[in-house]
Amino acid sequence: MLLLRIHTAPCREFLVSAVPYFLLASAAIVFGLGSLHLLFTFRGPRFDPRDAALKRRMQEVALVLTGETTVWKAWIGFNASHSLGAILFGAVYAHLALQRPEVLTASPFLLGLGAVLLALYVGLAWAYWFRIPLRGLGLALLLYLLGLGQILLQG
Repeated sequence: MLLLRIHTAPCREFLVSAVPYFLLASAAIVFGLGSLHLLFTFRGPRFDPRDAALKRRMQEVALVLTGETTVWKAWIGFNASHSLGAILFGAVYAHLALQRPEVLTASPFLLGLGAVLLALYVGLAWAYWFRIPLRGLGLALLLYLLGLGQILLQG
């Protein structure tokens, strides 16, 4: 039993001191994915439909909701705003993890919000997207939960 205590104490200390870095790594992944998504929204054909005729129709047809925009403009706007949300999440949580970890770790609201948002992103990626964002967001969620678990074990 003494041997177990000797080896688990340094491990626990490492994990406790690593909490901000788990959260930072999680935030950095989301920030990176959001940044790439924003770049791909406005540069290159990555988000274009493979069918050029479909893209032309999207550029011509208005939404049922309003005639003030086209399906294509809405598509670009949705992608851009989605990217900005991921960038905002990454920037805020990275800032808190690096500069104000005591604020983040003391706030059940912020900790819960981050976990829920990442879980929802993983669910969306699973249901609607493709494997790159699913893997990236899954890793971000795993890292976040490792940090969160250590915070809960401390408290």
